[in-house]
Amino acid sequence: MSSLSPAPSTAPTEQAVREDLAAAYRLMALFGMTDLVYTHLSVRLPGHEHAYLVNPYGFLFEEITASSLVVVDADGLPRQETSWPINPAGFVIHSAIHRSRPDAACVMHTHTLAGMVVAAQEHNILPLNQINMEFYGRVGFHPYEGIAADDNLSERERLVRDLGMRNALILQNHGLLTVGATIAQTFYRMYYLEQSCRIQIAAQSTGVALHVPSEAQILRARKQFEDDPDEGRLIWQALRRKLDREQPDYRD
Repeated sequence: MSSLSPAPSTAPTEQAVREDLAAAYRLMALFGMTDLVYTHLSVRLPGHEHAYLVNPYGFLFEEITASSLVVVDADGLPRQETSWPINPAGFVIHSAIHRSRPDAACVMHTHTLAGMVVAAQEHNILPLNQINMEFYGRVGFHPYEGIAADDNLSERERLVRDLGMRNALILQNHGLLTVGATIAQTFYRMYYLEQSCRIQIAAQSTGVALHVPSEAQILRARKQFEDDPDEGRLIWQALRRKLDREQPDYRD
């Protein structure tokens, strides 16, 4: 009597996740969304509850490769041999979210000029363009408490509370953050959150009266975005092809 073989796993391999995350770092550099060696993009390793990939401290995003990424635990401590340091304090925000949001396999945090300008304002993303409307009522706001440090456990709780079940967060006087189930989805959200900030400050800089559509129009546009099942997959495939042509060493 024959027995059925188990179905092959559809979970991505560690190498595939490494290449995706290395691609995200390169794309952040390509689109001018870096802060030299600071800020991080992290992803949970498939099949591991508390093991994550993150960049080695001291690398520019344009230097990141799949093999240079380091496995760390939930405290940001290395779980593999590495000749480069890891910045556990820089992983504080990431670890808090990864621990509290099982659906947040990937976390991206940036210090971009546009993101920091909007983070310095008293309000959230303004629905000034249909790109911004995708985020209407969907972005949390975390008040500034100083530089994130691993000894401030209570801020972690408030940060998690302020994010809630949303997928984007403005860190007041600090920067931007997005989460997602995949690297592609999280990058899509960060790219367009950044675009929303650029649109907002560009519109504000004109000095003319700004037109804000009715709430009904804004909500209709937001729903149209939410009804799109793609969630950045086509964009991600196109961007990976671009990197394969122009920076194929990211896979190394």
